[in-house]
Amino acid sequence: MVSPAPNPASGPTALIGDLVTAVDHVGIAVPDLEAAKTWYADHLGFGCLHQEENTEQGVVEAMVGPADAPATGGTQIQLLSPIDESSTIAKFIDRNGPGLQQLAVRVTDLDEVVRRLTDAGLRVLYPQPRRGTAGSRINFVHPKDAGGVLLELVEPAAH
Repeated sequence: MVSPAPNPASGPTALIGDLVTAVDHVGIAVPDLEAAKTWYADHLGFGCLHQEENTEQGVVEAMVGPADAPATGGTQIQLLSPIDESSTIAKFIDRNGPGLQQLAVRVTDLDEVVRRLTDAGLRVLYPQPRRGTAGSRINFVHPKDAGGVLLELVEPAAH
């Protein structure tokens, strides 16, 4: 017999639950961005919804997913390809091979999220937010404090 899921309203309040609105994207490290985009188009029918070079992060990135994902707020896949061998993504691929690199959640107030997490003893990677995809503000929870997962916190740019 399957037990019913606990009612979140009856338990303790999650540390940042009131500020997390969605799973934003899943980041996948790829050595060849064009080949990866083609694979997602040919196999899943996903189009390239946005592409940019982020020199601060050392990557060229493409957001792929169903055509309606931006309008519906749906989760997307972020393909991350290194600009050069010194980038974090190049080092990730050298160490682990291509594959899942991060899970990102969408938040309404990155500064408040980081404050609450650090007050609770969790580590974030950057002392100040960095620029992410399409002008978003980002930071990351250290994998050692997030069950081995690199957890990206994304505050979308105001449009």
